[in-house]
Amino acid sequence: MLKNYFKIAWRNLRRNKLRTSIHVLGLSIGIAICFLIFNVVTHSYSFDQFHPDKERIFRINTLTDWGDGGGSFPNSGTPGPLAEVIQDEISGVEVKGKLYTMYSTLVALPTSDKVFGRSDKVTFADPGFFELFPREWLAGNPETALIQPESVVISANSLHKYFPGTDPSDVLGQELMFVDSDSIYAKVTGVIADYTENTDFIFHDFISYSTIRTPEQLDWYGLHDWSSVNSSSQLFVKLAKGVTPESVDEAFKPLVTKNMEAGDDGEYNTSFFAEPLAEMHFVPNYGSTSVSKVFLKGLSTIGLIILVLAALNFVNLETAQAISRSKEVGIRKTIGGTRLQLIIQFLAETFLIVIFSTVLALAMVEGIKILFTSYLPQDFRIDYFSVYNSLFYVGFPVLISMITGMYPALILSNYDPQRALKGDMIRNGKFSLGVFMRKNLTVIQLSASMAFIILVLVLNYQLKYVTSQPLGFDKEAVMYARLPFMSDPDKMIQLQDRYNQESIVQSASLSGSLVTSTSLWTSNAKIPVDTTEIEINIQVMNVDSAFVRVNGIPLLAGSDKITRSDEILINAQFVNEAGFESPEEAIGTEIRYSDKQVRIIGVVDDFHSRSLREKIRPLLFTYNPSYFQSVSVKLNSDQNLAASKERLEQIYLTVYPYEEASFSFLDTQIDQFYQEDEKIKNVLGFACALAIMISCLGLFGLSSFTIAQRTKEISIRKVLGATLQQILFLISKEYIILLGLSFLIAILPAYYFLNNWLNGFSTKVDMPYFIFVAAGLGVMAICLLIVGIHSYIASQTNPAKVLKSE
Repeated sequence: MLKNYFKIAWRNLRRNKLRTSIHVLGLSIGIAICFLIFNVVTHSYSFDQFHPDKERIFRINTLTDWGDGGGSFPNSGTPGPLAEVIQDEISGVEVKGKLYTMYSTLVALPTSDKVFGRSDKVTFADPGFFELFPREWLAGNPETALIQPESVVISANSLHKYFPGTDPSDVLGQELMFVDSDSIYAKVTGVIADYTENTDFIFHDFISYSTIRTPEQLDWYGLHDWSSVNSSSQLFVKLAKGVTPESVDEAFKPLVTKNMEAGDDGEYNTSFFAEPLAEMHFVPNYGSTSVSKVFLKGLSTIGLIILVLAALNFVNLETAQAISRSKEVGIRKTIGGTRLQLIIQFLAETFLIVIFSTVLALAMVEGIKILFTSYLPQDFRIDYFSVYNSLFYVGFPVLISMITGMYPALILSNYDPQRALKGDMIRNGKFSLGVFMRKNLTVIQLSASMAFIILVLVLNYQLKYVTSQPLGFDKEAVMYARLPFMSDPDKMIQLQDRYNQESIVQSASLSGSLVTSTSLWTSNAKIPVDTTEIEINIQVMNVDSAFVRVNGIPLLAGSDKITRSDEILINAQFVNEAGFESPEEAIGTEIRYSDKQVRIIGVVDDFHSRSLREKIRPLLFTYNPSYFQSVSVKLNSDQNLAASKERLEQIYLTVYPYEEASFSFLDTQIDQFYQEDEKIKNVLGFACALAIMISCLGLFGLSSFTIAQRTKEISIRKVLGATLQQILFLISKEYIILLGLSFLIAILPAYYFLNNWLNGFSTKVDMPYFIFVAAGLGVMAICLLIVGIHSYIASQTNPAKVLKSE
């Protein structure tokens, strides 16, 4: 019996090739998008889910609340002393583990003078860390490996890199050198296997935490007091069974009161909270493995919308074509077919369509994945034979078949056999659920398409606007490179002098950060006013005397030759907030910054040191050569940029032979500000194209069918003298009304999303309502073109051929 259902279904699909093709193409697009997003989401939620007792493991975070609208700022780090007292002060903490992450650490093998370059996968760790996160030990004792200072546990990855071809047990006792603020000579005390599962713990080298033991080291790493909170200092705990994170958060309050004071004048407060291990992947962490939950939710929403459009397209076309199958239903019922049998028959057809669509969708997935590689998580792979995907193959087609096929099946199986055989299925003057649903489903499809178009066009309009705004500095022909962490100031000066001697270079500058970047250093400055002081929150940049000149920042007053730690430059916004009448008045004024008196020697014009999402802050330039981290080079005009880049990197390697030289243009740094927005725009653009394609497919099928039903009406009107224009207007009139209603519905969600997004920019366009109208007219033109072509073809048919049977 079941075989007959599918045999008949197959024949019906082959007989109606156009209808089948439209259904398969529309549904396959929706299923492909859903399958890819399903795998991205399951991949993201799989990180660190393999650890024992994972639901009881938490990372302790710090929350600073500035109050009075200043905002709350979570930090994944904690003060060093908290780790020492947490088990004594907080009940319910079963195990604690500490990490102190290091960045750009130079690794070398002192016995053979091998240098392996800089690594971001080196960290300090205590024995409790491996108790929380057990590993497979290839050599060494997990209970003692990280107890003694100057010990290091390496992963199998590091073993093959540092000691190729050596057995794990043979490297125990070997010495490695790690260069950070100082040189650490650590003996290998253990070798562990690398994780094969998805994890955010990217580290390969674990130096014993007890290595940080002198007061100078504790002060350098910011572990000396409760007021120092560094995101590098990470604290993990495993709670006892039955202990809730909420109770731990509450227990932190008296600990904070006991050991931490509010900021000056009580302007901020600090608290701690326990973050579940499962949430760590959705906040910035150790590498670039994290992903935003907001992005995942947005991606899922887009996938769901595309699938809903495809499903609506199916339902709409099936209900429109139901009348053409009325005689089939009438005959089946007359010869004894039951309604249940008819429902099963029509669901069998739907199921076959969904199966074909799923197969085509899987072929599409790889193409879409290649197209959006840069948008997908690193090392993202689709395991087509995983348990989750196997469930998808079985459950998803059944679910979609039921959702898309049940309503058309119910409509078709409910026909009265006598009226169906007569072909009398249209009740003039009476409400028709099929017509009502068909029109409303069409409106929903068109509304989604219009909303997507509006979103993409406005996002593009705003991004073009902000990238065309003057930034307040000269970004042309400026290249930069990172300096080694805590490099010798004399070497940095040597590198700068070498660049200034080159004919291709106009000038070179050393600084703590670029003229514009994502980094932000804030502090407070106190300005004398009569007998009192006013305090303002400021941004701080560490620069040399060439910084202003290299970056083309206009100087308003004084000098830009900052060469002493007690000299500063400020910007025009600082002048305004400090209450100076003019830039000239500020010159020579002494203010308090970082607990010392400093003198203003120059005032520069305002410039955008961060993205145009943010307002320009009061800015202070200070001079501290020990903490310079970047070198910026302004090239002379008309230079071969590729050759200049190569020459700059050659010079870099002569000064730092063990480093990696990599120069980039300042423009690329600016582009990164809006990288996420560009991704959103491109994803929405792709979704927009799919939505339009699906809607056009549906409209093509729907209009071809409905116009075919009105062929006799068109022929009669032609015989009675109707012109081509009158016929086209008559048929298009209904679609114009539907398009108008779709436009009104599309405006609301598009405006809501865009208003929130635009409010995130301090420099933004006014809401471009003309784009809303243009998008609506554009969709109307496409739809009327499709309808018009079908109407024109129908109007050109000879009336005698159509009416000869009447």
